[in-house]
Amino acid sequence: MGTTKTEGFSKRQNEMATLAKALGHPARVAIVEYLAKAGTCICGDIVDELPLAQATISQHLKELKQAGLIKGNIDGNAICYCIDERTVQRITDYLVSIAARSKNSKCC
Repeated sequence: MGTTKTEGFSKRQNEMATLAKALGHPARVAIVEYLAKAGTCICGDIVDELPLAQATISQHLKELKQAGLIKGNIDGNAICYCIDERTVQRITDYLVSIAARSKNSKCC
């Protein structure tokens, strides 16, 4: 199996690729949307919102947390999750910069 040559790309390119990969599953997009809608830390409610098993949701939460899209705080036996606003702002800034550069494109 071939290796990926991530070292040949900028830190920002690697970060955006990691974030895009984390958002590359509809369950993770649904989790992020739910957390954004709730506007507060959520502990066990996510399982009630999605048609997935607890273990599956936990795996998706782990992926989102590793990518930095969400934060988790331990509250007793539960881990409460919320959106990491700084990461969302970095994604927004990146997409705005792409949109600005492509605005005057004469392609197609």
